[in-house]
Amino acid sequence: MNEAFQRDCIEILADKVKRGEMTRRRFAQLAAMLVAGAPLALRAGGAAAQAKQLVFVNWGGDAITAYDKAYGQPFLEEAGITVRQDGSGPTEGAITAQFKSGAPSWDIVDADPFSAITLGKQGMIEEIDYSVVDKNKMRPGFGWDYAASSYFFSYVIAYDSEKYGDNPPKGMADFFDVNAFPGKRSLYKWGSAMWEAALLGDGVAPEKLYPLDLKRAHDKIAAFKENVVAYWGGGSESQSLLLDGEASMALIWSTRASLIEQDSGGRIKFIWDQGLLSPGAMAVIKGNPGGRDAAMKFIASAQDPQKQLVMFDLLRQGPANPAADALIPEEQKRQNPVDPANMSKQIPLNMEWYAEHYGPALNEFTKIVSA
Repeated sequence: MNEAFQRDCIEILADKVKRGEMTRRRFAQLAAMLVAGAPLALRAGGAAAQAKQLVFVNWGGDAITAYDKAYGQPFLEEAGITVRQDGSGPTEGAITAQFKSGAPSWDIVDADPFSAITLGKQGMIEEIDYSVVDKNKMRPGFGWDYAASSYFFSYVIAYDSEKYGDNPPKGMADFFDVNAFPGKRSLYKWGSAMWEAALLGDGVAPEKLYPLDLKRAHDKIAAFKENVVAYWGGGSESQSLLLDGEASMALIWSTRASLIEQDSGGRIKFIWDQGLLSPGAMAVIKGNPGGRDAAMKFIASAQDPQKQLVMFDLLRQGPANPAADALIPEEQKRQNPVDPANMSKQIPLNMEWYAEHYGPALNEFTKIVSA
């Protein structure tokens, strides 16, 4: 879930060069940092603690520069600790391999909260020290034993306004109603949020979603298959399906929805109503070379609203600290999934449920959509 989204953020930034929104010189700087940054991080190894160094593992590309600018460089000034950015991707399997090696070279990972919960229960992830990390700088309900929320994105309904005129969709029931809202649809191929969307479309109240009734969700998805033109796996694919008119509606990432609305001159619009809010988080590998205490201090430092504003500007990640909301310019608030006006219309994904059920649920979902 997180890996695909983060890679898409990187792709969006790369498109800025093609669109003339980023200079070639800036592109060259980013490319140079990419080439130099990851190998340095990979060489950090067990010497990190001695050198007063932490390795922060994210999903690569321009995320390396974004995290360094927002969090790494300020932390060096504050704590005298260098933060090396490693863009190799902290998948659940890679984190497990780091821990089981007995000598991990990673310290902090940009993890799915549900992965951190799962690995934490297996003794691979440190518990977050909430005497250092401030829960008051988090949105209520988004601080877990083994992960601290650091950003947000959403799955939202995007639609072709020319097809629906003065009667746009207002929620998931409309998305699944091809009689009142004719046209092809597109869904996310990796399952996340699609179960919730199907249940909402089938009449389940938001407050009664969890625990998810997977049979009901899968029955809804299976019955709806003939209306689905494609199951997208990356943001550019979801964008093309809507811009080319193959799909009249799609459930897509909010970052892409904002971009498509702009690129289409407002023809493709999106709504926050019954959007499905997904958190990203920071977690610390147990036995990390830079030390638990330094890692917790880094996470606490990253809670600064001004630093999270940098991440919103660069990657359009919704800030985890609600104090950052007021810092976002009025004309950009619509793009922020956790702006109070937008967040109030959405339903957050339940990370505890995903920690327990995601693997088997995805296997069943894949069988249905690929049959």
